[in-house]
Amino acid sequence: MMRRIFGLALAAGFCLPLGANGVAQPPPASRMSCEQIASLAFPEVKITAAAAVPAATSGPIRAAHCRVAGTIGAEIRFSLLLPDEWNRKFVMGGGGGYVGTVQNQAQTVVNQGYATAGTDTGHQGGLTDASWALDNPERVVNFGFLAVHRTTEVAKAIVRAYYGANESHAYFSGCSNGGRQALMEAQRYPDDFDGIVAGAPAYDFVGVAAQFIKDIQAVFPDEKAGPMFSADVLKSVEAQIVAKCDALDGVKDGVMEDPRKCAVDVASLTGVTDAQRAGLKKVYAETAGSGQAIYPAQPVGGEGESAGWATWITGGGMTTPQGPSLRFAFGTQFFKYFVFSDPAWDYRKYDVANTRRDARAAAAALNATNADLSAFKAKGRKLILWHGWSDPALTALASVKYYDQVQSKDPGVRDYFRMFMMPGVLHCAGGPGPDNADWAAAISDWVEHAKAPDRIVASKLGPGGAVVRTRPLCPYPQHAEYKGSGSSDEAGSFACRDQGSGTRH
Repeated sequence: MMRRIFGLALAAGFCLPLGANGVAQPPPASRMSCEQIASLAFPEVKITAAAAVPAATSGPIRAAHCRVAGTIGAEIRFSLLLPDEWNRKFVMGGGGGYVGTVQNQAQTVVNQGYATAGTDTGHQGGLTDASWALDNPERVVNFGFLAVHRTTEVAKAIVRAYYGANESHAYFSGCSNGGRQALMEAQRYPDDFDGIVAGAPAYDFVGVAAQFIKDIQAVFPDEKAGPMFSADVLKSVEAQIVAKCDALDGVKDGVMEDPRKCAVDVASLTGVTDAQRAGLKKVYAETAGSGQAIYPAQPVGGEGESAGWATWITGGGMTTPQGPSLRFAFGTQFFKYFVFSDPAWDYRKYDVANTRRDARAAAAALNATNADLSAFKAKGRKLILWHGWSDPALTALASVKYYDQVQSKDPGVRDYFRMFMMPGVLHCAGGPGPDNADWAAAISDWVEHAKAPDRIVASKLGPGGAVVRTRPLCPYPQHAEYKGSGSSDEAGSFACRDQGSGTRH
């Protein structure tokens, strides 16, 4: 019942019969009015609002559209935007953190004519608050994978009823937890979307939580003592690393093309105390388990950025009701409410090496670690994964690990799955590297026109939205190499090069 709620859909007093492919097929009809959507009836679905929204000249949502809100089952809330000028496509947007409000990370695509939906994944709360999961396995399952799938089916049924026609293509796009949702869809529900874009995915939720606790044990041995690192110290650390490694990629431009090539001896850093050096070593290190690593290491880079380590790791940036840094908040909340059901759980006393064992039940619902994408591939679907190399939230090396695992199972992975690493980019956006790329165009070109993404140009915007730098993103394991002439701020000065060879593309 929970996995499939639409054997049929009742809309405006008639049945939507199932087509040969099992998808509800609406009868020929003209578009209904926005107000009429409120009268639609679906099993286990309550539409709570449907209102026409006129076009706007400012703000993120400018297209005239019908805004629909509703609830699926007991408490999965959703929102759906139906543009007046529909391009016959549907996009589901992901949600970040522990969600807790109706989120749609792809909502601005409505301006391009896409119908688009988002969900709160079945609970209400703050972005870093997981108390809703306490002794509530249904909410954990909804958050883990089911709410996105159910919302997708409901949204598609409403789209078809409203427009009197099926969508031509369906897509998913999300970053962070939204990236995890994206990979979960590819792994569990390959029928839902033709194309999926996963940004900086928190796909190994248990491994992420283990790393977070390992790191806050290092930099917050006593939470009441305050941050171990000042903003100036973090900026100095990053500046020393960039000075040492910036030119390794052939051009000195403030961005490391691949931080794995940067060998930094923490003992050689100046302006840090012995306690700070010890903390840095632990943060940069992989998260060790019993006999094998639990989670990959943290690459160098992003330490001194405004949305970098202070916000995510060391404190002194963003604070939350759940802790002095985002890793502190997310990590402690996970173990308190998903693993031990103990709001008083003390991170300082925990042996991280036991994480895989202790969090086995949570992993079953939350982890999107399955590297077998054969069902996804067999249906002709396409997947793009992207990740910022300087991400202070989720180590980019985890995405590299997942891609390598998929490739080890299927050497033909590039036919349906490509990954793009973004030098100098923080978590989902930000940092000195070009962080704006048209992923919607890349995935639609691949799905609809069989144009595989061999090179995507990313841009960096300055004050007022002006483009100040462009750089090609290359499908992993290729990387962008400076040609030796031309401005380092222009994508045309770089070529995509195979790792360990002289071949350029």
